[in-house]
Amino acid sequence: MCRQIAEGTRWNSCGHFQRHLVVAIMDCNSSRCEKSYLHPRHCREPTCVKNYGEEVQKNIDYVDEYCFACRAAQARAARQN
Repeated sequence: MCRQIAEGTRWNSCGHFQRHLVVAIMDCNSSRCEKSYLHPRHCREPTCVKNYGEEVQKNIDYVDEYCFACRAAQARAARQN
């Protein structure tokens, strides 16, 4: 299964990754993966893999806070109490 290599921000307080950019594709070299260069162009097999595998995350910067989604969830929880 081919994988995307992404660069982004790692939020240290919650550990989440915020993708900024996909910089490359890691080819799995499988003829059964539709994302691979080795996959036959006119293949109609329903068993071929159609999606990318787990993303490779490259941290280009770190922030010592919670990400935006976690801060919003904390604010909602505080309003409900």
